[in-house]
Amino acid sequence: MKYSKSEIMSRAYKIPDLKFEDQNLTSFAGLIIFQPMMLGLEIKNRLFHCFRHLKTSRIFGHHVITMLLIVHLLLGYRRLRDSSYYQDDPMVKRLLGLNQLPDPSTISRALSSIDGMSIVRVRGLCRSLVIERLKKVTIYRVTLDFDGSVFSTQSRTTEGTAIGYNRKKKGAHSYYPLFCTLAQTGQVFDVYHRPGNVHDSHGAREFILACIKILKQELPWLKIEVRMDSAFFSDEIVSALDAMGIEFTLSVPFERFGELKKRIQARARWRSMDATWSFFECAWKPKKWKKVYRFLFIRQRCPLIRKEPIQLDRFIPYE
Repeated sequence: MKYSKSEIMSRAYKIPDLKFEDQNLTSFAGLIIFQPMMLGLEIKNRLFHCFRHLKTSRIFGHHVITMLLIVHLLLGYRRLRDSSYYQDDPMVKRLLGLNQLPDPSTISRALSSIDGMSIVRVRGLCRSLVIERLKKVTIYRVTLDFDGSVFSTQSRTTEGTAIGYNRKKKGAHSYYPLFCTLAQTGQVFDVYHRPGNVHDSHGAREFILACIKILKQELPWLKIEVRMDSAFFSDEIVSALDAMGIEFTLSVPFERFGELKKRIQARARWRSMDATWSFFECAWKPKKWKKVYRFLFIRQRCPLIRKEPIQLDRFIPYE
């Protein structure tokens, strides 16, 4: 059934009054909290500019579909067909400014027509929203946390997926995007989209330097530090961060360097932090590296686990 544009679009933007009385509420009445936030950020208008180069005659524009997907995730749904659960909900319609919500097939067709330029503009919008928030809060040091995450798909024909390392669903097609997260605020600054068959460090150096460059241009007074796991441990990434004057903390892949194990075994004096943790530090570098860096070795006191059978629980020998 086809609808006209006047039947689809709504002009109701006024925020309803909250009254704690005995009345019938929808299942998604909590969305009233997000309505003033989206109006203040002008999300709908800014998303429209991300897709304005696409020539389309659809009643549901790409910016409306994108807003619907944001609300879809806020409600806790992940599949497009789950939109049928709130198809007639008045609060969802009011938040999106619609009188009629699109069906899953309409959403799927709109997503298939989105091009690379649209994705670049949406990524830029997400970064600008984070930067605007950082300008309003009194923060002078920010920690960028870089890490990858696996997202599995049930379909083998999904574009851009591949079979790679997947701890939960082995052999499943998946994505392996790289996230840049602000540790102080918990916001995702940027995402580098990758298939599931690549290593953590694939394209990481360029992505890391690009995120740092954008933050330095927009917030020149901000002190930036970087935190990464052992998958990003390489001379290229470390040298690039050191050349830019960026402070960083990087885990070391212990199994790749036998000399580190010898240093730990030969160490007799450790500095104690508490009854569980102790540490020591030294200056060291792998043989092929050019510069010496500060390495911090940490150990944890753990009880000795005995795997042999025990006769009586009262007489467990502990060391």
